[in-house]
Amino acid sequence: MQEIKFKSKNHSYSIFIGKNTLSILPKKIKSLCPNTKNIALVIDKNIPHKFTKEIKKKLKNYNLLVLFFKASEKNKSINIANYFLNILLSKNFNRSDLIIGIGGGITGDVTGFVASIFKRGINFINIPTTLLAQVDSAIGGKTGVNSNFGKNLIGSFYQPKLVISDTLFINSLPKKEIICGYAEILKHSIIRDKVFFNWLKKNSNSIFLRKSKELTYAIKKSCEIKNYFVTQDVNEKGARMILNFGHTFAHAIEVKNNYSKNNTHGEAVLSGMILATKLSVIKKICSPKILGEIKNLYLQNNLDYTFKKYSKKGSIDKLIPFLKNDKKNNDEKINFILLKKIGETALPNKSKISLKEFKKLTKTISQY
Repeated sequence: MQEIKFKSKNHSYSIFIGKNTLSILPKKIKSLCPNTKNIALVIDKNIPHKFTKEIKKKLKNYNLLVLFFKASEKNKSINIANYFLNILLSKNFNRSDLIIGIGGGITGDVTGFVASIFKRGINFINIPTTLLAQVDSAIGGKTGVNSNFGKNLIGSFYQPKLVISDTLFINSLPKKEIICGYAEILKHSIIRDKVFFNWLKKNSNSIFLRKSKELTYAIKKSCEIKNYFVTQDVNEKGARMILNFGHTFAHAIEVKNNYSKNNTHGEAVLSGMILATKLSVIKKICSPKILGEIKNLYLQNNLDYTFKKYSKKGSIDKLIPFLKNDKKNNDEKINFILLKKIGETALPNKSKISLKEFKKLTKTISQY
């Protein structure tokens, strides 16, 4: 079992990673939430029943409220959050009670958001069950829901009391979900750690084969990199924005496709990172050799379909209307995170491009 400690000025909590880490849950609740009597479990309907049964058994000494959630980008809404809030209020939950989110990133985001606004903050524990959530959304305290205007535009920063990432959940995931998590693992290596990037060149296949040792290592490294950025900048005013490398394009792809399951968040991030690297080459921040190196890693792992979708000018042009609503934008320009080299990006707010200029660049982007 690996433990990573998250520390900021006002909050600290532990992230436990490994096989069978769920076993520590009762003991941790006792020490972190000693006055808790009622626990609400918000459980993604996709979780295999054996895990739900096991968690309920572990928490039999508490008054349990089980709320099943059909996790989807469309259900990640203010209406669903309101539905959960009304149930918690009707059951007389108070601030010393506890909400536990059990599921992927959507479940964690919605549950964390509900916890943050319920009576101005109730105890929250996150149990991420997808590779994507374990390496990304479960770390850093971002919570939120989508709106018709874009993804995650309504939300708050709210830290959990504890994160438990049990790698046993990953065995039940389809390949598409592994690709989703891998996208963020790869992103973390590209923005911060060349040694880790080189490790991925040799070990990516082991992640896709769900080998426990390599999986635990990749999750731990990813969490450490995300932790590095988040602890510097909890409320995303500066350095933390680097974690959005590839995401300006990715969010545009998702909104344009109406959050379709045919194009997952991870696949959108994989497309977005190549588009952002191509833009970095065009802006002469990054060398074409780096772009080639990243593309090769995609090819080795049969992920090249993600950037082939956006290799024509027309397909890139269609993203333009959706780029301007990205939440990193603080003026009329698009606030891209561009890449200098493996392990280092340009600083946030240093690569702003107007829509007019971007429209002129789409043809060149498609030629790379």
